[in-house]
Amino acid sequence: MEGLRVSGARLIIYIHPSKANKVQQAILRQLSSFLFQFDDAFDGVLLAYEIKFQDKAAKILPGIVPYFGVRVKAKLLIFSPKPEMLLEGKVVKLGRESIHVIVLGFSSAVITSEDVREEFRYKIKHDKEVFVSTSYRKHVIKVGTILRFSVKSFDEEMLHISGSLIPEDTGCIRWLYRHTTDGLLHEHVTQGSSEIERTSKKHKGKSKEMSLQEQDSVEVSGRSNMSMINSDRPHKSKKRRIYDS
Repeated sequence: MEGLRVSGARLIIYIHPSKANKVQQAILRQLSSFLFQFDDAFDGVLLAYEIKFQDKAAKILPGIVPYFGVRVKAKLLIFSPKPEMLLEGKVVKLGRESIHVIVLGFSSAVITSEDVREEFRYKIKHDKEVFVSTSYRKHVIKVGTILRFSVKSFDEEMLHISGSLIPEDTGCIRWLYRHTTDGLLHEHVTQGSSEIERTSKKHKGKSKEMSLQEQDSVEVSGRSNMSMINSDRPHKSKKRRIYDS
């Protein structure tokens, strides 16, 4: 699915001296505070992480006394949907005016009737609301369907996606797989809803393997006393420091 990426990063995480005897737990807690929230440092929503300590000993860093920094390497799973990307999600509600979808178990998406292509018609079949294709009557969208849709916009604060079914390669994933030769669809379907459910279990499982991206160097700090070097944001970067009490 588009919108997901794994990024490598070298981090400096700032720890208060009171937590010096539990450094690893402090680092994990601080990283956990970033989960399932959009952050400019990552240019996306952090879904999972895997860290590897670089230094056995921490160093006192200038300008942030009394905090000390610990260098770690991290692999970050980031969700960063952009316009025209193709996402998949499960239809949880459907009506004449809109289709409501959950993506990766945490982000909501809405596709309004004006963004549903004319091929689909709203109907009630067997007391259930559905959208049925007038060209292919077996192409049906209903509650429970794993839907492929295009991104129109993404609200970073609310984690809300505005979607579209206008592109021809959108619709029910299973139907698209059976009736097209697009090689990408095979990947989407074989992973299916199990991938969506697996990813939504936060960081309890291991991050899905993807190609590791190389990044340019920047430094940013977040609300959890973390600096990141090697972000893949090409332009705007910020420095923010807010320390734990």
